[in-house]
Amino acid sequence: MFKGLMSKLTGGGAQETDVATVAQELAAGTITVVDVRETDEWRDGHIRGAIHIPLGMLSDNLGKIDQTKPVVTVCRSGMRSLRGADILLGAGFEDVRSMAGGMNAWQSAHQPIKR
Repeated sequence: MFKGLMSKLTGGGAQETDVATVAQELAAGTITVVDVRETDEWRDGHIRGAIHIPLGMLSDNLGKIDQTKPVVTVCRSGMRSLRGADILLGAGFEDVRSMAGGMNAWQSAHQPIKR
């Protein structure tokens, strides 16, 4: 909670992480991935095991996110996921990162997607 509060007070933004790190942590089961894209984008393909909460609905659905694990937010290119990560930090989540490059980077790295 302290990290989220400090981020909110100081205007600090969320940190980014790369595709390789997300893939490794996801395979190990040590993170929760939250996809903040719109429903049509989600249906076109998403990271297996991710939960889908569109950015505009994120604040109203915080209870759906496991706070016992670090959270990584994902979108198409990385911009919405940064905003989503900032929302989570502001809401008191302590360990939140955004995946740099979003699903574009995930697919470019030939990581699997679920349709």
